[in-house]
Amino acid sequence: MPERKRILLINPWIYDFAAVNMWARPLGLLKVAEFLSQFDVELQLIDCLDRFRLKGYNMGKYPKLILPTPEPLLNIKRYYGRYGISLHEFLDRLKTSSPVDLILVTSLMTYWYPGVFEVIRLCKKYLPETPIILGGIYASLCTEHAVTLSGADFVYQGRIGDEFVEILEQMGIGIEKLNPTTPYYKMNFYKDSPYAPLLTSEGCPYRCSYCASGILYTHYRRRPVESILKEIRELYSLGVKDFAFYDDALLYRPEEHIKPLLYSILKEGMDVRFHTPNGLHARYLDQEVAQLMYRSGFKTIRLSLETVDTERQSLTGGKVKNEELDFAIHNLKEAGFTKKQIGVYLMYGLPGQTLEEVIKGIEYLMSRNVRIHLAEYSPIPGTRDWELLIEKGIIHDDIDLLLTNNTVFSILYANYDREELKRMKERVSHYNQV
Repeated sequence: MPERKRILLINPWIYDFAAVNMWARPLGLLKVAEFLSQFDVELQLIDCLDRFRLKGYNMGKYPKLILPTPEPLLNIKRYYGRYGISLHEFLDRLKTSSPVDLILVTSLMTYWYPGVFEVIRLCKKYLPETPIILGGIYASLCTEHAVTLSGADFVYQGRIGDEFVEILEQMGIGIEKLNPTTPYYKMNFYKDSPYAPLLTSEGCPYRCSYCASGILYTHYRRRPVESILKEIRELYSLGVKDFAFYDDALLYRPEEHIKPLLYSILKEGMDVRFHTPNGLHARYLDQEVAQLMYRSGFKTIRLSLETVDTERQSLTGGKVKNEELDFAIHNLKEAGFTKKQIGVYLMYGLPGQTLEEVIKGIEYLMSRNVRIHLAEYSPIPGTRDWELLIEKGIIHDDIDLLLTNNTVFSILYANYDREELKRMKERVSHYNQV
């Protein structure tokens, strides 16, 4: 009988100016673990982001080690650093995981590639004979960049599937299918975790100009309600209190999905809290949905507005209108939600967007008495906005991805007055605290 293969999965550090954990886990990598669980393999996980200081509702900040700022970012007067576990802890866990037959490294934001590269470099140094496959969002959107520069032996694009097993066989790593899949939360990767992310669907029916969801997922798929309910029930039995929905379109066609799900959750009678860190589509937040969300324990609501400029709303994808946002806010407040619980994402730095437009949006939201979450625009390779920026000569297609960092781009490329931008942020911060 062939020897059982040992596979190490790694979620890299974040290298950035700021990073906060809003109930996140490397869901893509954990789905890979679930897929591989049906084979005769031993799985191990090193999550470099599995360490942070818990605060309200079990979210919090990662530990930060300040590092020299990369040369392209020297104009940004903030401290750059590595977020997550210490180097000592990573190396200790890497060495104790040995020997392994394969290392799988995931990736998220395209401008976080330094953390990915550092993980691969260390794996090559301490486990030089072990092949490394790089996957995830960065690997899928910037494949050529990853193939050329990452140091990985193979760069995998897209969702995990049977073709992945074929790639392993080509690499000389044969694995035998034996079992049904096992949910990641039953693999003891995270012990006594008080929170868990939920993904009830994949992809998005909308095609916004600034978003890569339509590139990463060609189809919009939703899980059956009973499957989602089973996951929540099992996680709750393991001590999970806070659940965060990470869907791109959680409320889409509410009669088919969110309403039956929330009615089922209410019947369970679980003492849980729900959060929506990804912005919700306001047009689907009718009175019934708002009341169901309130009754079932939602505590953190984030809505997507992006801009109050009606022309830009249409140009970027038409997913929300101002009157639809008003409709959603009214229904949420009628259901019992407060200003502290209702937050709205407002973007700045979009191609062609003036600071005056952003300030107009701020004043609009202040008049609605909701929290304002300023979202710095970051151009994503392959999106319509990315192509527009290249067409206008604002960026080149070979731009260093570090310069697309959301902290950086609005400062270097939007031509905003820095003092005026600072005053705008301070005004929003003060308003949110009142």
